[in-house]
Amino acid sequence: MTAAAAEAVSRRLGAAVRDLSGSWYGRHMAAAERAIRARLPLVDLVLEVRDARVPDSSSFEPLRRRRGPLEPDRRRVVLLNKADLADPSETEEWVAYIKKQTSCPCVAVNSHSRESIKELLNVVQTRIREIKHGENNCTGTALLVGIPNVGKSAIVNAMHQIGRIAAAEKGKLKHAIVSSHPGETRDISGYKVASHPNIYVLDTPGVLSPRFKDDGSGPRLALTGAIKDSLLEDYDIVQFLLAIVNSGKEYRKWDKLNKAGDTFSCGNTITSRGHNNKGQHASDHTQDFFVKAVRQVLFETVSRFNGDLGHVDELRRLIGHQLVNLQEVFKVSTESSEDMCKPIALKLLNLYRTGRLGHYTLENVPDVRQEVVA
Repeated sequence: MTAAAAEAVSRRLGAAVRDLSGSWYGRHMAAAERAIRARLPLVDLVLEVRDARVPDSSSFEPLRRRRGPLEPDRRRVVLLNKADLADPSETEEWVAYIKKQTSCPCVAVNSHSRESIKELLNVVQTRIREIKHGENNCTGTALLVGIPNVGKSAIVNAMHQIGRIAAAEKGKLKHAIVSSHPGETRDISGYKVASHPNIYVLDTPGVLSPRFKDDGSGPRLALTGAIKDSLLEDYDIVQFLLAIVNSGKEYRKWDKLNKAGDTFSCGNTITSRGHNNKGQHASDHTQDFFVKAVRQVLFETVSRFNGDLGHVDELRRLIGHQLVNLQEVFKVSTESSEDMCKPIALKLLNLYRTGRLGHYTLENVPDVRQEVVA
């Protein structure tokens, strides 16, 4: 029943996304999609980057329209980036599912992990050699595509740096712009990532279709940052986030915080031992003790809530209670609840999007048996 109430909260955010009518899809994005489509037949390999937290909703729509969902594409590799932010067991299931359904390689990637990028480079080199019939002295090109903010530029930078070091080549490295805001990459740029064979990766701007495959995709993409926060109400996004936290199992792991010496409780101040060093402030969410305090407030409020979380009104009442309690943790001093919401929402979203609130995969692997019946 809790999941049903969370779904109702999701519908509110979904309605807000629908009201935008694809306002994020402007002339720059339309031009970028045309440029990508023009290059698709010219490259040897297409690297489709998805967000491991939303592997289905973050699929690249121009590729979906180009081929049927089950049609094999042996010149494509699917990358589930931000795997460090998703549930590891869910990511394994998604990798297996995508491999089976598309007959193309699928790799879970953490763009901040050297070993993960090395594994990706090995996959790309292997695929290029296969496409080039085993030639080692050749040149291959790969097109990196995906929706905004899935980490394409971070991936190509890491591949470029590791590839150049491995090839023992000197010279100034050319980096792509990496930003947490969607839509920062505007042009298609090439980066050398390997030698023998020589492999160049073309980094492309993110393209997000003005239409989604289902009503749940919009809210999930808004939460993971593919849609600019400025286009939506902060309260709608953070309400959806807290609905997921309260209806999941992750928060139950935070019970040990009360037993491990963390002394924050609702209505009290943070006095965590060992973190009174000069320069460390309660508003600094990069400090571990601060993250623990946020987790502890969320755990205590949901654990002590005596309402029925199966009803959407009760779930929203809990969320409002949590925001009030987090006001003290975040040191937000305002006169109205509306003024309070924005800074709290921004800080909570930052904690979620950097994995500090746990590892959440927002989409379940489809039941293949049901698909066959359908």
